[in-house]
Amino acid sequence: MTKYKVRIVATKYWKLGENFLEEIVKGVKGRIVDGDFVVVSEKAISTAANNIADENYVKPSLSAKLIAKYWMRIVWGCFFGYLCHFKWRLLTHLKEYPLEAGSRHKQVALQHAGLLQALMFGSEGGIDGSNLPYSYVSLPLKNADALACKIGEEIWLNLQRRICVIIADTDKTYSLRNFHFTPRPKPIKGIYSFGGFITFVFGRMFRLEGRATPIAVAGCKLSVENALEIAEVANRARGYGAGRTVWDMAEKFNVNLMEVSWEMLGTVKHKPIVIVRKSER
Repeated sequence: MTKYKVRIVATKYWKLGENFLEEIVKGVKGRIVDGDFVVVSEKAISTAANNIADENYVKPSLSAKLIAKYWMRIVWGCFFGYLCHFKWRLLTHLKEYPLEAGSRHKQVALQHAGLLQALMFGSEGGIDGSNLPYSYVSLPLKNADALACKIGEEIWLNLQRRICVIIADTDKTYSLRNFHFTPRPKPIKGIYSFGGFITFVFGRMFRLEGRATPIAVAGCKLSVENALEIAEVANRARGYGAGRTVWDMAEKFNVNLMEVSWEMLGTVKHKPIVIVRKSER
């Protein structure tokens, strides 16, 4: 396995409408050399690009209500959660899954990602509410490849550095030797996306190697294995900001699930950019 050095770029919290291209260029200025990998969080870009949904205005269907009340609390809280080796803290949250807010969230998942994704325990189809305030959730990028190219172009125009840009999501890609698969839609070519919650349960149940999922690569040619290595190195260095889940985030600020504010999130050190460099031997 290739050895890498990482450099974390901490920034202010990227709110809606933030000029993330400018923030990325400013963050990496004086820190990168030709050949570096600049790994950027998909969620941070989605938030800045207003690619989010406010679940407070969503009317849940009967299907969404049934998923929240029975599937989440019983199937995940009392069956799949154990098969997937969840810790007791997460199992407790699932057994007490919020019915009203949870139904709205599942409706968004049904509308944007479909049934197999809505049946996930969280991050359904790349939809995620952690590190976002109130009832907002981020949606997966539809133009990740174009954005990765644009980031690379901006860095070259402003800093004259030729680097490789990777946009990555924390959702896991699982590997069986040279076969890589994920429940997360639209990963890079060579990673197979299928099955929704079934794929997640299979990967977790058999404790397969799980790594952060690269969804776009621009500026270089990478094998799938190398892209996965770099995305995971960056993911481990970045951490989870205000919390790995919406429950962790609410507990951190000692508020209810829907009471986390923009101001609260602004007090946390955010690390949407990680510079990864191959180590010299």
